[in-house]
Amino acid sequence: MIRAAAVAGAAAAVWGVGIERTAFTVRRATLPVLAPGTADLRVLHLSDLHMAPWQRRKQRFVRELADLEPDLVVNTGDNLGHRMGLLGIKAAFAPFRGVPGVHVWGSNDWWAPQPKNPFAYFGGPSGGTKRPERLDTEALGAHLDSLGWTSLNNRTARLVVRGTPIDAFGTDDPHRGYDDLGALNPGLRGLRQRKVRPALTLGVTHAPYRRILDAFVDRGADLVLAGHTHGGQVCVPGFGALVTNCDIPREQVKGVSSWQHDGRTAALEVSAGLGTSIYAPVRFACRPEATLLTLTARPA
Repeated sequence: MIRAAAVAGAAAAVWGVGIERTAFTVRRATLPVLAPGTADLRVLHLSDLHMAPWQRRKQRFVRELADLEPDLVVNTGDNLGHRMGLLGIKAAFAPFRGVPGVHVWGSNDWWAPQPKNPFAYFGGPSGGTKRPERLDTEALGAHLDSLGWTSLNNRTARLVVRGTPIDAFGTDDPHRGYDDLGALNPGLRGLRQRKVRPALTLGVTHAPYRRILDAFVDRGADLVLAGHTHGGQVCVPGFGALVTNCDIPREQVKGVSSWQHDGRTAALEVSAGLGTSIYAPVRFACRPEATLLTLTARPA
């Protein structure tokens, strides 16, 4: 019995570290969230690349996602996984230059990863380290700007994608408390005063904490996109994620669901992401993913 358990554990470790961790996939979903009469839009959701410069397979997979011809790219943060991770990001995102996009930061766009006890996640969301290494967030932001992507870090924006007006807003990383929901209010008031009504109101954040999701629904989001959870990263087949690294319900740790608050509802899509920390390079029953969302019109 002990020998069988040891063999099963070793096999799971080999699978999780050597195979599934780089078994990248595209998850697809259709969401009827656009104003009636609006033409379909294809949205590519990227999250949690945790990129290191040597991760060529991941870079190649992301480049090939351009073949999906998305109308809009939404990047929900944690792009960097190493002080030189921007080199890999530049290689991965090169084909998306000129494709409309929006982005927000996660904690690993600000701070480099450090070794942590993985069992600490069972005690609640991970905390910061005493002496983190600062990453070059400014250089990352400048590169995403050069692609034509719009920062939604505690900001709002009106986008026009294939002739479709979209009002978008987002926060900097809630996991580290960098979000400023109050900063969104003036911009949202300005958007609502425009003569042309949006076909979609989009909320974007890195970590799907309940307080953020509630606030986004209150501010009129039709669709909310987030990452951060890694889908649990190590899951139990038939049960799912063991941890979420935030306070979202475990059953909503990845995929499409809905979020309700004070009688209002928004569609919610949480990405399991494409990477892991270089200090915890394993996934089990939770493949690394990008998401292609087809947004369709609501019934008239």
